Amino acid sequence: MRIREWQDVLEDVTERNVDPEDWRAVAGDRAGGVGEDMYLAHPRAGVFFLKTYAKNPYEVRGVGTQVARNLDDEIGSFMPREESGGRFAVQSPPEDEDQAETVSKRLQTVLETHSDAPTRPQDLFDDVMDALESPAFGPMEYDQYDRPDELDDLADRFEEADELLHAELDELIETDAVDRGFM
Repeated sequence: MRIREWQDVLEDVTERNVDPEDWRAVAGDRAGGVGEDMYLAHPRAGVFFLKTYAKNPYEVRGVGTQVARNLDDEIGSFMPREESGGRFAVQSPPEDEDQAETVSKRLQTVLETHSDAPTRPQDLFDDVMDALESPAFGPMEYDQYDRPDELDDLADRFEEADELLHAELDELIETDAVDRGFM
């Protein structure tokens, strides 16, 4: 298992050549410490695990790794279904001005189309993500105040990875001195 910066792991996610709308995510408070845990999963790309925290309002730090090469039925049972209320997306910035202009025109068309027709919020979200060429998006189970039960189930399933990432993140937190409060 290779532990890396959380942004490097997200870069792996964005570079996968898989259907972007088939990603699923579970996230919430980190057990026993500052920050959050997040699992990103795709049937063909695998399962990725991130532990992050906000060093300050402008900087997020963290670590992550790939914990499974594919999403089997057992692990998939912990991931939200399409009908889930929460949504997430991983974005990559436009490469140049021409791409930004093309994407903005597509986005404008999508918004005009949805304003004229009754659609579900999930449909608008999916169409906007397609227009923005998001490399990964889908349903998400998230609790900003606690931990969804699925997070604990996944932590049990990937206990070794959870312990290793926990130790790495604690080291980052100690180095950044964000666990001490104000003096």
